[in-house]
Amino acid sequence: MVELLAPAGSLERLKIAYLYGADAVYIGGYNYSLRANAINFSVKELEEATKFAHDLNKKLYVTVNIVLHNKDIEGLKEYLLALENMGVDAVIVSDIAVINIIKNNNINLEIHLSTQASTLNYEAALFYKKLGVKRIVLAREASREDIKIIKDKTSLDLECFIQGAMCTSFSGKCVLSNVATNRDSNRGGCAQICRWTFKINDEDKVFSMMPKDLNMAKYLEDMIKVGVNSFKVEGRMRSVYYIATVIYEYRKLLDKIKSNTLTNKDILYSNDIINRCANRESTPQFYDKLPTDKEQYYLGRDEVSNQDFLGIVLDSKDGKILLEQRNYFKIGDVVEFFGPNMEPIEMSIKEIWDEDGNFIDIARHPRMHVYLKVDTKLPRWAMMRLKIFDKKNYL
Repeated sequence: MVELLAPAGSLERLKIAYLYGADAVYIGGYNYSLRANAINFSVKELEEATKFAHDLNKKLYVTVNIVLHNKDIEGLKEYLLALENMGVDAVIVSDIAVINIIKNNNINLEIHLSTQASTLNYEAALFYKKLGVKRIVLAREASREDIKIIKDKTSLDLECFIQGAMCTSFSGKCVLSNVATNRDSNRGGCAQICRWTFKINDEDKVFSMMPKDLNMAKYLEDMIKVGVNSFKVEGRMRSVYYIATVIYEYRKLLDKIKSNTLTNKDILYSNDIINRCANRESTPQFYDKLPTDKEQYYLGRDEVSNQDFLGIVLDSKDGKILLEQRNYFKIGDVVEFFGPNMEPIEMSIKEIWDEDGNFIDIARHPRMHVYLKVDTKLPRWAMMRLKIFDKKNYL
């Protein structure tokens, strides 16, 4: 089975991820998670998330992947027991201490080894397999050859990142944040020093050391062939629009691979859509070759967030939709709707009404509710964006 695995930093994002095609979602609680700056989930919210996932016959994984200090051990067993009682499908761990606590206390939790363990060889994978690990989340630095050999030698479930940020250090083992800001990267506090820019002497030039983002859209079919089971998207702190867009496009690509209908046109189009909703350039990084200067930012960069995301559909009936606006749009704009279980629909905006039924020509206030006339019923949580790419133009 091939799994599409999405991130979520809040309940809203979790629901969007599932509705837009994720088979599983990974989230973090308030403690023991490497995304301390995300909203994250309380125990009550973890319970709600688990129920939501299982009602859809989908899976939920919880990260318990910080590097543990002595004080972190207190309360950890109770937390793991609570996750077991909720019925979460797996925990993602990096520290052997967590594995030992699970095994020594007969806690019924499936164990996935975090990418923080930097697994790149089959001997390490076999070691963790003996400890009871069911799945290895391979280091982002894994090449095609690495993945194939590990799969052949271990028969373990393998999970690989296909989209999102890369780390300047080796699979997240960074202390730049600790030194520069006293925030521990390996305990969820990374200040992302590698994304800062630094002056070169007194010149106008600036230096940075940041990798471009990862994007594996064109290698999905090959990754399946070499034994990848789960395709993971990074981004628990990303927006609902980013999660919806990326998961929607990767879902389409994976489904076309399954039905043997994938074309190069599909890949190019989805790749442009995915790249458009991020604000950094992307590349396959380590999979097909060692990265070069072309996969890295050195002398500054532009990270311009676009305003393509225009709104979320809250309701649809009687030929109109109720839309929560997210960015400025006006009469005459050509837009596109995409959403759960639907193909994208193009539309030119002809009429806009505010909540009181007054005709307006521009939606200019963030999160205002407006009504639009549409020709077809749209699902709740569908999103409206500017029409940028036309698939008919792809050869």
